[in-house]
Amino acid sequence: MLVQLSRPKDRLRDDRERAKLEKRLLRDTGRAIRDHGLIENGDRILVGMSGGKDSYTMIRMLSLLQKKAPVKFELVGVCIDQGYRGFRVDVVEDWLTDNHYEHHIETSEFAEIIEAHVPEDGTGCSLCARLRRGVLYGLAPKLRCNKIALGHHADDIIETLMLNLFFNGQLKAMPIHLTSDAGDNTVIRPLGYCREDDIRAYAKAMEFPVISCACKHCGDTSMQRQQVKAMLREMDRKNPGLKTSMMSALQCVKPRHLLDRDLVKRLGPPPHPEQAPPHPERAQPAPPHPERAQRVEGLAERES
Repeated sequence: MLVQLSRPKDRLRDDRERAKLEKRLLRDTGRAIRDHGLIENGDRILVGMSGGKDSYTMIRMLSLLQKKAPVKFELVGVCIDQGYRGFRVDVVEDWLTDNHYEHHIETSEFAEIIEAHVPEDGTGCSLCARLRRGVLYGLAPKLRCNKIALGHHADDIIETLMLNLFFNGQLKAMPIHLTSDAGDNTVIRPLGYCREDDIRAYAKAMEFPVISCACKHCGDTSMQRQQVKAMLREMDRKNPGLKTSMMSALQCVKPRHLLDRDLVKRLGPPPHPEQAPPHPERAQPAPPHPERAQRVEGLAERES
């Protein structure tokens, strides 16, 4: 049996592509941290490790930035064994150990709870997400962590916007920096400016040991989120830059042009242009998606 070995030129090309992806992801992560004030000196961050491409990429980006950041912070990788048969929590634990990350493995019985409360033809993804978030909220103080990092990226944020618009009758997305209603937990999403295609390619290049959650709905293309993902992918293919435009729109909201009467009442009458400072609606929009943004200071600039 013949084994085809990779040629030196092929390896060199792969190394260059991996370095390019890493640099872009570091830049995007650094921008999100800077723009939204995600990390401060002395933070101890619980990093949610699902075993998917996003969580591996997130902890890798944070650890690289940790070495060069102007502030000191700590990372703790946390993986929740949700009780689904076939979930390879040992794979995640071994990777965290081999790469010298402080970590914690939490065992739960989500599978039984979801099976008891979700109809046979229903999906338990939203309930599962709430249960996971509840466990992380409880673990954070026990592990002396003041922030919880989740691996949602730009595509997740856009998809959530469309899901709420289409199916929930709400105009909202997914915040990159969120304080819980009780005020005792802070959730951050450092990959909020990163594109899923970049993350997928980087995870493959780095050979991360990606595993599935072992839930029966994992990869089900009939689910609403998967349908929205496919729709946006096709629209972006036909209209390059569409997702970039949507991310920019989320940073340039015109509240008086919406139909929420309570919001309009809270805003009050528009100020007279000669009597008031520039209204937020007239301010310059936030920087667009990182692919079109200029270099920024702080963490992102240190990676140039």
